[in-house]
Amino acid sequence: MFTTRPTLQGTFGMVSSTHWLASQSAMAVLEDGGNAYDAAVAGAFVLHVVEPHLNGPAGEVPILLAPAGGEVRVLCGQGVAPAGATVAHYRGLGLDLVPGTGPLAAAVPGAFDAWMLLLRDHGTKSLGDVLKYAIGYAEHGHAPVENVGATVEAVRELFETEWTSSAEVYLPGGRSPRPGELLRNPALAATWRRLLAESAGAGGAGGREAEIEAARQVWRTGFVAEALVRQAARPTLDTSGERHTGTLTAADLAAWSASYEAPATYDWNGWTVCKAGAWSQGPALLQQLALLPAELPAYGSADYVHLLVEGCKLAMADREAWYGDAAEVPLGELLAAGYNADRRRLIGDKASYEVRPGSPGGRAPRLSTHACVAVADDLGFSPMGAGEPTVARGPASFGPGEPEVGANGVTRGDTCHLDVVDRWGNMVAATPSGGWLQSNPVVPELGFPLGTRLQMTWLEEGLPNSLTPGRRPRTTLTPSIALRDGVPVLAFGTPGGDQQDQWQLHFLLAVALRARVRGGLDLQGAIDAPNWHNDSFPGSFYPRGMRPGSVTVESRMPAETVEELRRRGHDVTVGDPWSEGRLCAVARDPETGILLAAANPRGMQGYAVGR
Repeated sequence: MFTTRPTLQGTFGMVSSTHWLASQSAMAVLEDGGNAYDAAVAGAFVLHVVEPHLNGPAGEVPILLAPAGGEVRVLCGQGVAPAGATVAHYRGLGLDLVPGTGPLAAAVPGAFDAWMLLLRDHGTKSLGDVLKYAIGYAEHGHAPVENVGATVEAVRELFETEWTSSAEVYLPGGRSPRPGELLRNPALAATWRRLLAESAGAGGAGGREAEIEAARQVWRTGFVAEALVRQAARPTLDTSGERHTGTLTAADLAAWSASYEAPATYDWNGWTVCKAGAWSQGPALLQQLALLPAELPAYGSADYVHLLVEGCKLAMADREAWYGDAAEVPLGELLAAGYNADRRRLIGDKASYEVRPGSPGGRAPRLSTHACVAVADDLGFSPMGAGEPTVARGPASFGPGEPEVGANGVTRGDTCHLDVVDRWGNMVAATPSGGWLQSNPVVPELGFPLGTRLQMTWLEEGLPNSLTPGRRPRTTLTPSIALRDGVPVLAFGTPGGDQQDQWQLHFLLAVALRARVRGGLDLQGAIDAPNWHNDSFPGSFYPRGMRPGSVTVESRMPAETVEELRRRGHDVTVGDPWSEGRLCAVARDPETGILLAAANPRGMQGYAVGR
């Protein structure tokens, strides 16, 4: 079948990411003798430089890793709410939602420490070996993709009048970054050079592990921590229209560490799918699999799309009622056969316009009072804006009904993704995000901003995702690893906020149900297939709205399928032909050892490389 690109095949190593420079930097580490984990860390730090509107070092990252011959593990790089981040504190400021931007929305930064643990425990290279690619691009420059400049231009007034430290980096000479001109971030390069210098003395007899540990301490208690705390204490204009200081303290930074845990898993048709736990939305993919009937409708038909959309609504309603780090999540019951058989009977011939969480074990579900608010277009909701809506406004734009800046009243952040498999069979899938340039001011001493993940929590007590000190906000970030007969075969994921586990389900089913190519999995065909998403559930990002009954499809979907979906009551928006999904994937055939990779052509910046 025709695809935009071939599914790559080889035996040495494969990388797929959302930016070609990250993919090739990771591949350079493999070529230099590094393993998949060394390569992933190098690629991740390059993503901080070349996709600063999509992720940063003070953001967060869940990482799934499958060591050759070992068990799949989750490495949690999602930081927790600071000790001072209580519902009472935010309510006392007159807020009923956590702002979408500014230091009040900042959790303890998680990404850097997670990458350091991955390198220390599973890598082979020194810290300098993996950071040199990011330092080079930050110091000497890279040609930015168009969306970097478009994002900066959307928040130009804010940068020039309020977030002036951001203007120093992203408005050089008063101009937004432009394709074909080099964009530099000398402050970020200087941060990494200083971190390496302060960590180098710890190497000695302790070797690379001691050096990495020293770097972790510099981040958590040294000059990096000091600068982050100073930034959190600066009054900053945010989406509330007011200037607020954050709650992050030195004690918060010093106390937190990334950590390992077992994945949540579900077995379906010979596949075992591994996800992060219910502090992420990852189990929503598992629930969607559990809701599938034994016999599926014809792939791509209106019956097929309708079934997946309606199953997604049920899974995401359960996500809203039951997922979070602030409560015990009844995940076993949510994935149980009997529970899902009952839930499956709720899927009728017509589109549902309701949020219908279940009652696992007879428990009564509870939703936030904001969780069922439909957000109209004039409040910044766009069915075409699939991704993570990170909002930032200029001072002139504040007022009722004007929550965001941009061509359609909104600036949308998003996320990155990175997959690697090496010749030994080690595999990693990671979804870095947060710390976007448009979500918080650049920390002037460091060259990157704080994150805003606390906007995903509720300012109501007693909910699984209530803002709670020491607890993780429920993240949308959700990489995947899939096994066959207990052997890791496939690592995949996508940017896209609340849409991530919709697009990943569609991809996985396409891989599982469609023909193979050249003797291997048709990864590129599954990525290229016409895609869709729905927003019929409470959104995770400020202003936390939804659009009941909505389905957004690519115009490549057959007209008769679109018409049948509308006949069934779906509110269908037909988007551009290549607008849905940002998937990356790598795979390994355990019988032959052949490695495969593919990347999303949408947006023209994701690339797979390998040999």
